[in-house]
Amino acid sequence: MLNDNILFIDGEAVVVDKPAGLPVDPPRDGSMSVANQLQSLSFGFKRWPTPVHRLDRDTSGCLLLARHPKAHARITQAFEAGLVRKIYYAVLDGVPAEEGGLIDMALNKVSTREEGWRMVPDPGGKKARTVWRVVSVVDGRTLVEFRPETGRTHQIRVHAASAIGIPIIGDPVYGKAGHPMLLHGASLMVPREGKPPIEARAPLPAAFAAIGFTDPGPDDAAA
Repeated sequence: MLNDNILFIDGEAVVVDKPAGLPVDPPRDGSMSVANQLQSLSFGFKRWPTPVHRLDRDTSGCLLLARHPKAHARITQAFEAGLVRKIYYAVLDGVPAEEGGLIDMALNKVSTREEGWRMVPDPGGKKARTVWRVVSVVDGRTLVEFRPETGRTHQIRVHAASAIGIPIIGDPVYGKAGHPMLLHGASLMVPREGKPPIEARAPLPAAFAAIGFTDPGPDDAAA
């Protein structure tokens, strides 16, 4: 239950550590989602909290929910203004040729009857920028820190596969299925005028440790 996974809570926001495999919105098959658990995250408020952003179903980590409409509007403005700082960790199915850099690769959404929809690099698409760096390498796989400067759908997944040239392990769309996708929203910071920022950190899930990667911890994150 998500009410056991609280990373931050105050009068405006709740941040939960969403497990991989749990979608934010109700899926067509009627299985459990974050939306099914919003009442349990109200913590005495009459209104249920609402998600301010989305994580893919198979992505774990920090998910921010606003506790009332005014807070939702203010936090959304911070996202739209590019003021929110997020750090993700992912395991790539190989070792990059470089130690890190800035990916500036615009993305667009395409859809076909055969394959459904996906995001693709497109110079005419929406701007997408991600800073990345190698954290560690174990058995030919690489733990990479990603700091997205924009918030496009599947941004990190496409940037890993198409810009770095190595997909995230278990990515069923841009890589190879058959293994849990190892992409994790490790931390989130939202500045707020006149009050302390919303700050949360979610430790690496056990699936990362199972293949030899330890949590870098806040002290090891790039400044």
